[in-house]
Amino acid sequence: MGRKAGGLYINPRKFGTLSKPCMKEMMALLNCLATSGNNDDKCVKHKDLLRTCTDTQAGANRKPWGSINYHLHRLSRAKK
Repeated sequence: MGRKAGGLYINPRKFGTLSKPCMKEMMALLNCLATSGNNDDKCVKHKDLLRTCTDTQAGANRKPWGSINYHLHRLSRAKK
């Protein structure tokens, strides 16, 4: 169970707080839903803004080569 002692590991949660690009749009949508009693019809504008923000961010930050921990593990196996 767990990681071996001396292994390479980077905590991905530490770097997860660096940028939250659509946080304003999401908070605006949640506030609108709270004030309207969860009525989607009154919050269409906020929903569209959040959808366009997440669509633009989806392709911008994707890394096609996997996580950094995968590569650290792969390199440490090749070193042995």
